[in-house]
Amino acid sequence: MERIVTFLEMGGHAAYVWPALILTALVLTLLAVHSLRQLGAREAELATLERERPRRRRGQGGSGDDA
Repeated sequence: MERIVTFLEMGGHAAYVWPALILTALVLTLLAVHSLRQLGAREAELATLERERPRRRRGQGGSGDDA
């Protein structure tokens, strides 16, 4: 049990280490949530643009780039 307490005290630096660790975890979590929400919004926007795009037949368009 004493080893756990010693670890949690971080050699006397616990007042700095634990808040920094918590803040880092919070920032990374918020960044991941924000990124996933942005991904969903961009995918929805792309789907809308693809639905609205006029379809071209193969062999038309002249550039040969039918992607």
